[in-house]
Amino acid sequence: MHAVPPSDSLTPRVPSPGTLERLTDTPRTRRLIENRICYAGPHAELSIYDTWWPARDVALSAERVLYCGMLKGRKVMHGATEEPETFLPGESFVLAPYQEVRIDFPEARPDAPTTCMTIDLDPARVHALSERLNQSHPRDKELGEWHYAPRALHVPHGPSTQSLIERLMGLFRENHPDRDALIGLGIDELIVRLLRTQSRELLLADARQTPPRHGLAAALAWLERHPEQPLDGAQLAREACMSKARLYRLFQREVGCTPGEYQQRLRLARARQWLRDADAPITEICYSLGYRSLSHFTRRFKAAYGLTPGDYRRLLIA
Repeated sequence: MHAVPPSDSLTPRVPSPGTLERLTDTPRTRRLIENRICYAGPHAELSIYDTWWPARDVALSAERVLYCGMLKGRKVMHGATEEPETFLPGESFVLAPYQEVRIDFPEARPDAPTTCMTIDLDPARVHALSERLNQSHPRDKELGEWHYAPRALHVPHGPSTQSLIERLMGLFRENHPDRDALIGLGIDELIVRLLRTQSRELLLADARQTPPRHGLAAALAWLERHPEQPLDGAQLAREACMSKARLYRLFQREVGCTPGEYQQRLRLARARQWLRDADAPITEICYSLGYRSLSHFTRRFKAAYGLTPGDYRRLLIA
């Protein structure tokens, strides 16, 4: 770890499993790099990390599946994927057990700390929930069974997942009589969202093959190639070589939304990518993705990610 200022600070104490305890953030427990406040419950452990000083090459790994959500600022993750990944608010990063990444904090400072949260997920719980889904919501045989593939996953998440993260953070912190049960339900929902997201990413990987091995993958591939075009359900069904009704049922079951909702996600994800990697004006990005007005695009983007496109770009170059 580099760029750590002199400090006699101590690492925060971790509470014992099965309890819910906030670790007091006092001068003796504060670290300027990845200061951890931990809340432990019966089903998982929530950790909140604050960094007040620029740093490089900070190690992170866990014995269990680690779900990470960015709350404030920016990190750069090394080692999870082939190329370094910028990690921003409104995004999820999932690490497999014992997968180590190295993290840079380029802009952290005392008046604007970088903050993220992690929830560790028991692989046995993930496996058990996968088996429940295989019994209650079996997938098409060509798509295989529900399962967790131990690999890094970095995706933007929508308002529903953001709301779930905030709800879980509140539940871990409060002393409600039904807290443990509600945390368990929230953790199960998070795992289901993780499984669906990973399934979608695997389908997208299949969609990029020529030709795709499944009709749903073919429909996803068409939407990826043409996110700016008005959605034509009949044409999409022809691409998938199935009826429109069956395609929409499969979409809802496998992707968790309608084709129209998924197209909006694609457009906004593509907008994020262009804002990050290209110098095109925001207006050009807006109309290239099929939006009819800049105000509509801005509202959609802010509703999904909590920032306007301009604020998002400024955060990247700050």
